[in-house]
Amino acid sequence: MPVESGSSAAARQAKQKRKSHSLSIRRTNSTEQDRPGLQRDLLEGQSSDNLDSFMRVEETKLPLSLRTNLLDLFGQIEREFENLYLENIELRREIESLNDRLAADGQTVEGADLAKGALKTKASHSTSQLSQKLKTTYKASTSKIVSSFKATTSRAVCQLVKEYVGHRDGIWDLSVARTQPVVLGTASADHTAMLWSIETGKCLLKYLGHQGSVNSIKFHPTEQMALTASGDQTAHIWRYLVQLPTPQPVADTVTPCEDDLDFSDKDDADGEAEGPNDCPSVRVPTTTLRSHQGVVIAADWLVGGKQVVTASWDRAANLYDVETSELVHSLTGHDQELTHCCTHPNQRLVVTSSRDTTFRLWDFRDPSIHSVNVFQGHTDTVTSAVFTVGDNVVSGSDDRTVKVWDLKNMRSPIAAIRTDSAVNRISVSVNQKIIALPHDNRQVRLFDMSGVRLARLPRSNRQGHRRMVCCSAWCEDNTACNLFTCGFDRQAIGWNINIPALLQEK
Repeated sequence: MPVESGSSAAARQAKQKRKSHSLSIRRTNSTEQDRPGLQRDLLEGQSSDNLDSFMRVEETKLPLSLRTNLLDLFGQIEREFENLYLENIELRREIESLNDRLAADGQTVEGADLAKGALKTKASHSTSQLSQKLKTTYKASTSKIVSSFKATTSRAVCQLVKEYVGHRDGIWDLSVARTQPVVLGTASADHTAMLWSIETGKCLLKYLGHQGSVNSIKFHPTEQMALTASGDQTAHIWRYLVQLPTPQPVADTVTPCEDDLDFSDKDDADGEAEGPNDCPSVRVPTTTLRSHQGVVIAADWLVGGKQVVTASWDRAANLYDVETSELVHSLTGHDQELTHCCTHPNQRLVVTSSRDTTFRLWDFRDPSIHSVNVFQGHTDTVTSAVFTVGDNVVSGSDDRTVKVWDLKNMRSPIAAIRTDSAVNRISVSVNQKIIALPHDNRQVRLFDMSGVRLARLPRSNRQGHRRMVCCSAWCEDNTACNLFTCGFDRQAIGWNINIPALLQEK
C-alpha cells in the first residue's frame, strides 16, 4: 500500500473544505503552496486516489486562463485591503499622537506666564490647528451620537398608536373630519376613498364613485360631506352617514417604538391585506365637477364651504360653486402641472403649487376682482404649500427644502429648513404651529415655524412606514391620535405626539 505523501494529504484536506464550503473562495498561503504538489502528483501518477481527489477539487467549467486571471485579481484585492488596513493603523497612531500633543499644548498655555505673548500666540495657533484636525476626524462619530440621542428623545414623545389597513394600493392623501362624528378619511390609488374610526381602526365607509386613482380628500367645514379629486379628471362631492363603533377596552393601546432600525424593502403584496368586505359603500356622488382636461390632483373647500377649488395636471386650478356645480373661475398661469392646492381656514385665499418650481397666491377677498402673486422660492417641484391659522404660508419641495413665508412680506422666507429627502404634502398644527414633514425616504420629521427640528417619528422593525410617506394631517383635539400619516405602503398611521414635552425639550 503506497505511503500517503504530504501533498496527497493536502489534496484530501482541500477536498473536504470544498465539500463543506462549496460557495466560498478560499485563497490562503497553504492552498497556494499545495497546488504545485498536487500537479506534481498528478503528472507522476503516484496514486489513483490522489488523481481522483485532484479531479474533484479542480472540477470547474471555467477555462484555466480565466481562472488564473480571477486568482490574480483576488490577490490584488487582498493586497489593497492589506494596504488600507496598514494605513488605518497608521492614521490611528497619528490621531493618538495629536491627542497627546493637544493635551500637552493645553497644559503649556494654561500654566505659562500670560505676559509671554509670543509663547501664548504660538501655542494658541498650534492648538487651533490640532483642534480643527480632531474636529474633522471625530465629526462622523459625533453625528452618530447626536442622532442616537435625538432618536431616544423622539421615542419618548412620539408613539405609534393605530394602523389603518385596508387599501389595496398606495394612499396619496388623508384628512380628518371637522364635524362630529370625527373620522379619518384616506384617498388611495386603488380608486377608492375610505372613512375610518380613529379609535378602533375599523373602516366605516368606502367611496367607489371614481374611475381612477383618488388623489385627495377633504371634509366640509360644517356638514357630513367629502370632496375627492381623481385621476379620472373629475372631482366628486358626496355625503356620508356613519356611526362610530364602541371602542373596545384595551390593556395597552399605545405601542412604544423601538430602536430606529431600517426595514426590509419587502413589499407586503405576498400578504396583501384584504379590504374590509363588510364595510358599507357609496357609489354615486352628490355633485360631479367636470372641467379639467387632465388628472385632478387635489381639491379643497373655501371658507364657508360654498365653493371649492381644484388643481389639475392641465396646468389650471378651477373654482366651482358647490350648489350649481358651475365653473366660477379658471386660474391659469402655471407653466407645468399643478401638484397641490390649499385654502386659507379663515379668508378667501387659495395657494396652488406646481412642478414649475413656483407657488401662486390667489386672493378672492374682493368679489369683483381676484389678484395673484407668484413666488419663486424653490429650485424643484413645489409639492405642497399650506396656510397656517395666522399669516404664514409653508411650502415644501422636491428640492429637499421647506420654507416659511409671511403673507405680509413674501419677498423672502422667514425660515428655511433643509432636509435629506424630497418633501411631500406637509401639514401645520393649528395651536402650536408644528410642521409635519413626510419624506420620500419613509421618514416623518417635526419642525417649529422658526426651522428648529423638534423630533423624528420613530421607525423600527415592522412599525412605521415601509414606503414613501405621502401626506400628514394634524388633529390636535383628539387625545389618542393627534397626527396622522399615510404612504405608499398602503396604510395610514395614527401617532400620539406629546406636544408639551416636545416643546419643553426644544
